Amino acid sequence: MRGLLTPVTATAPAISPPHGAPIAERALTLDPQVALRPEPFGALAYHYGTRRLVFLKHPDVVGVVRALGEHASVSAALDACRIAPERRPAFERALAALLDSGILRAR
Repeated sequence: MRGLLTPVTATAPAISPPHGAPIAERALTLDPQVALRPEPFGALAYHYGTRRLVFLKHPDVVGVVRALGEHASVSAALDACRIAPERRPAFERALAALLDSGILRAR
């Protein structure tokens, strides 16, 4: 599953591994300055601090993003949302991009 989110910027942010830990082991949450607006395709995520707008292009991504704050790790949130193992690499890439862009933050 490619293209789970689309940043509305001239260039996509570079994805760097946060603190050397694999994204699946990180404890993440939605930044408190971010609002999610449900849409038929998924949701719009707007960061009021940076004015960044990102399209979350699948309802499953929205579900995982909302669940992150309730679970000890990205992997636990993916388990809770019943994301199949073959789909996880795409979700991990999407969540890493959201972390890198400031939509998500470490807990």
